[in-house]
Amino acid sequence: MVTIRDVAKASGFSSSTVSIVLNDAPLARYIPPSTKTRIQQAAKKLGYRPNLFARSLRGKSNREVGVMVFDIADPFCTPILRGIQNSLFETSYLPILTDAHNERSRFLRYLEMLLDRRVEGLIILANWLFVDIDLLADLERNGVPTAMIGRELETDKISSVLVDNEAGGRFAMEHVISLGHKKIAVIRGPKTLGDSSPRWRGMQQAAKSAGVTLDPKLTLDVPESRNPLSGFDAGVVLTEELLRRRRAFTALVAFDDLTAFGAIRALEKNGVHVPTDCSVIGFDDIAQSALCTPALTTIRQPMQGMGAAAVSILLEAINLAQDNRRSAAVHQKMMPELIVRDSTKSLR
Repeated sequence: MVTIRDVAKASGFSSSTVSIVLNDAPLARYIPPSTKTRIQQAAKKLGYRPNLFARSLRGKSNREVGVMVFDIADPFCTPILRGIQNSLFETSYLPILTDAHNERSRFLRYLEMLLDRRVEGLIILANWLFVDIDLLADLERNGVPTAMIGRELETDKISSVLVDNEAGGRFAMEHVISLGHKKIAVIRGPKTLGDSSPRWRGMQQAAKSAGVTLDPKLTLDVPESRNPLSGFDAGVVLTEELLRRRRAFTALVAFDDLTAFGAIRALEKNGVHVPTDCSVIGFDDIAQSALCTPALTTIRQPMQGMGAAAVSILLEAINLAQDNRRSAAVHQKMMPELIVRDSTKSLR
């Protein structure tokens, strides 16, 4: 770890002068601007973070936790944030929320700002941005207890909480098959998104167990996008493509609720009524699922519970760190639940 002495050596000034400048001490007002600039440039070049160094020396907790969201417009985030906030409130920890707007540079800047505030830990809601950029190394290097929600990690430094996507995909397919459907269309998630493969694997398992063959020509993928609301438009476009192929299907399993909403819009627009002519099931159970017409059958992620679980894991790691004990990463999967509403019905 870069120290005050390293910056002093690189800048050519004494350790005391460097400390005054980097910690913005009262005496900094008497130091010439040119000296400050040289010290700050040297610190930036070396990657020095004064607050990270100070964190290991202080004996007092500030009871602040950084909560990093890649895009707060994603409806998936809202109930998770509620779970995080409620759990932190009960333990008198203050969440500091940042929204990266799906921009790598903004995420890294917020990470730096949170570390400079000496937050006790980090909770990160991973989604689209985490797919195509490698931020794991940056997170592992910071040394602050971290829990990630929505992304399964193979690391012993960063904990994770996510839903059992394979089980959820299986539940969705089992439900439509139990209603008598055998001609089933599937709109899978983007190929590089971590949730997509296990959900599809669960669907395949359920279909195979029931002796149902899934037609490859009735299976399409949501395209890559950093817009968390793009699933709706993808649902519309892909469902219209399925209809153009003129291969009959009586049920459609969508990657998530937004995709299901788009599918329902396209079906109704083309005179295919849901659920009379085609059953549709989503995944997530965002708030709008119960409010749309017809109300959406879906696979519920325990999103508030996932937020609470991340807090519990993080606080345990913080307590161990305060006792100078190292904690192993915890990787927790939570079971989803089938929520049956009006968008699915038995095959006539």
